[in-house]
Amino acid sequence: MSKSLYDTLGVGENASSDEIKKSYRKLARKYHPDINKDESAIDKFKEINAAYEVLSDKEKKSQYDQYGDQMFGGQNFHDFAQGQGGGVDLDEILRGMFGGGGGGFGGNQGGFGGFGGIDLDIKARVVIPFLVSITGGKQNISANGESFDIKIPAGINSGETMRVRGKGKSHQGQVGDMLIKVEIESSSQYERKGDNLYKTFDISLKDALFGGKIAIETPEKEVSLKVPQNTKNGQKFRLKGKGVADRKTALTGDLYLVANIILPDVDTLDDDLREMLEAKL
Repeated sequence: MSKSLYDTLGVGENASSDEIKKSYRKLARKYHPDINKDESAIDKFKEINAAYEVLSDKEKKSQYDQYGDQMFGGQNFHDFAQGQGGGVDLDEILRGMFGGGGGGFGGNQGGFGGFGGIDLDIKARVVIPFLVSITGGKQNISANGESFDIKIPAGINSGETMRVRGKGKSHQGQVGDMLIKVEIESSSQYERKGDNLYKTFDISLKDALFGGKIAIETPEKEVSLKVPQNTKNGQKFRLKGKGVADRKTALTGDLYLVANIILPDVDTLDDDLREMLEAKL
């Protein structure tokens, strides 16, 4: 039985989860569009991520090990992926194929994710705090007549859909899944651009001119930032690897701290200092 997902990740069928993860990370870095500028690298990158979506999940892997490339109509995974075109999300297609609520694999089961032609999956929506989307955490959701916690992965994007198994509709002993669309609250402190975060922090004129240390809260913890003499308004300070985790590439973006110099109220200055500043500036 052909099982080309393993070929996509360059591992054998008996590879351990650690071996699969190690190979995935190596290939993801090699074909990441930011690193590999070859046009074909984009499609390869998508295939690698989609293959890992299946082989890193115990239940999906078990189902794939049972049926192999029959899941793709007998095609190998590369040909299947190419046949989907460039405007589709392979991860979402595979989640629908392998994560269905009882339909499983078979020609007369009404397709993947259903049972006897009945779609047992239900859709829901949840709004999560900005910082939870960055660091991950638990979020309570009330839907379909019950309340429960879901695990939010660090680095999730607004608009992503999470699948919660066994929380859908039931029919003849079969239970579907709940597809939860995630939306993220805006933040008054942070701006997210891809995997990078930007935060503006206030700095006194004294510290901007002569340097100093400033305590700043980040998504992880409070840090002490050393600012040099003659810091300019809008100057950026980069905290490498303190941004958003990319769950597909295992890479993490950066946090940029942007200086906002606070000027003193002239009317509050000592008269001698005010006169000196007027004369010298």
